Amino acid sequence: MSAQEISAHHAEEGGCLCGAIRYRATGAPTALVLCHCRSCRLASGAPSLAWAVFHAGDMHWLRGKPTQFTSSPGAQRGFCARCGTTLSYRRDTRAEYVDVSAATFDRPERFAPRCEIWTAERLAWIAPDPLLPQHAGSSRATSAP
Repeated sequence: MSAQEISAHHAEEGGCLCGAIRYRATGAPTALVLCHCRSCRLASGAPSLAWAVFHAGDMHWLRGKPTQFTSSPGAQRGFCARCGTTLSYRRDTRAEYVDVSAATFDRPERFAPRCEIWTAERLAWIAPDPLLPQHAGSSRATSAP
């Protein structure tokens, strides 16, 4: 399902592994990306991390709130302090948006990436998806915020 097909009136919920944090995202995501940057890899313990980007006003924490970690100047990563699940990412330079870890949605299949970003940092043993646009750095210049 494309970002445009997710209705502005539709809400999708998700949360962390242990259930201490639950959230609801309303509106359509502004971008759906698969990030290969080293910081995302280290934060998630995975070879890449899929993000659904929403307007900050469309993210609602229903139960609990993520603990924030400043992973680099001006960048905060949200995670569950109880189970460690990576949940969110925000940058001061685009505070009007919040990235939500797509795999934490109850229905993650609705948030398939539309491009790959930071491919210059992709692990050599991860093959690019030939169906997705590839961006050596951020996709911001061409599509996503």
